[in-house]
Amino acid sequence: MPGVKAATPLAWFGGVYKDDKLPFAQFATDPQIIMQVFDEFTLPDEQRPAVGRALGRIPQGLFIVTAAFEDRRAAMLASWVQQASFEPPMISVAICKGRHIMPLISDSHVFGLCQVGKTKDDKVILRKFAGKMPAGEDPYLGFELVEPTVTGVPILANAMAYLECHMTTHLDIDGDHDLFIARVVGGGGPGGDPQVHLRDDGCKY
Repeated sequence: MPGVKAATPLAWFGGVYKDDKLPFAQFATDPQIIMQVFDEFTLPDEQRPAVGRALGRIPQGLFIVTAAFEDRRAAMLASWVQQASFEPPMISVAICKGRHIMPLISDSHVFGLCQVGKTKDDKVILRKFAGKMPAGEDPYLGFELVEPTVTGVPILANAMAYLECHMTTHLDIDGDHDLFIARVVGGGGPGGDPQVHLRDDGCKY
């Protein structure tokens, strides 16, 4: 059609937040194409370097997110973790869409957070979990786990600190990560100095 530069499917199927008294619209669409059509949602190229530098200055810890469901176990390195509530104690975790751990969290409704410190044991943990693992490999092979735990989720015994979390909300936000909100139901660890991570460019890993 003359004058049309891009088009995207956009099928409205409604939705509710918590109960029927809080409706909101949801649309099924192509996540890549829609950004071409609604380019106001995309950061202009000329602003990206400055915004990336500013985002990269936000301090972040390093954590191993752990989860298990039935005979499946998974773990991944994450840094977008933040306390979200005092009472009850709650945290938020952002996880890149498509990560293999997400279905396990959704099915089990629990996950663990193992904070990475600065010891030699922590360096071993980082080497193990910083990269992608072969499909079917047990990520905890060779690591001692905390036994027992409140939720049954795998917890690395050498972690500086850990939290056991019960997922309360999974938000599929309009971005490349999903947001998990969880209530903290257990925790522990010896303590120590945490890793603090800064990025040169906060617009990419």
